[in-house]
Amino acid sequence: MFNDIGPLELVTIIVLAVLVFGPDKLPKVIQDVMRTIRKIREFSESAKQDIRSELGPEFKDFEFEDLNPKTFIRKQLDNDELGLKEIRNGFDLKKEMAEVTDAVHSRDTGTSASSGSSGGRVDMTKKPETPGDDDRPPFDADAT
Repeated sequence: MFNDIGPLELVTIIVLAVLVFGPDKLPKVIQDVMRTIRKIREFSESAKQDIRSELGPEFKDFEFEDLNPKTFIRKQLDNDELGLKEIRNGFDLKKEMAEVTDAVHSRDTGTSASSGSSGGRVDMTKKPETPGDDDRPPFDADAT
């Protein structure tokens, strides 16, 4: 629950608690907080047991932590029935990228030889078309 609280933050909380409640009342406040936390845990455990008993015997192994989407997905992906481990282990990203790179370079060299462009590069810049002397500009009937 408090996994992300560091030692410095814990010391800061303790110092603030001593300043706010005072050294005389602090043990009583800690006891009250602990009692409240215990009651909340007991209430949640009894609620979980009630839900399990209402669901029936087919859900006796039901875990409420499985309702967390992250846990659910991790559990399903670790399941060996789908064969995802073989797919994940059989996929080599470096090999796939090398194949794609080779395919792109072979296509690039094949088109540059036929197009006759300078240095084997394709000019991808957009050049404005200059209309010929007899060419009329395009007519758009909707624009007029």
